[in-house]
Amino acid sequence: MRTYIGRQQAISTEDFTELALGTPVELWLGVKGETDEERAAREDAARDILADDPKLPDNLVRIAAQAIEENPDLFDIVPMVRPARHRTARKGVAA
Repeated sequence: MRTYIGRQQAISTEDFTELALGTPVELWLGVKGETDEERAAREDAARDILADDPKLPDNLVRIAAQAIEENPDLFDIVPMVRPARHRTARKGVAA
């Protein structure tokens, strides 16, 4: 099954998110090893985008809710079974 956002095909989850948001995910989450200057510039750009589109956070929540609704198995959690602890009886005489 192919997924398109507009005319662009989303091949990976990152593509889908970037196309749906209209911005790279790294803008919001950052990248490993970024400098303080890079982080400050990224945060300034994110603030400008939010100022230009105040509905963006609502759209993000809507996209997340839609993804959860369409893929409920993402949250199927199977509890891990802990092995039973076997206690051995101590043999001996109490002092």
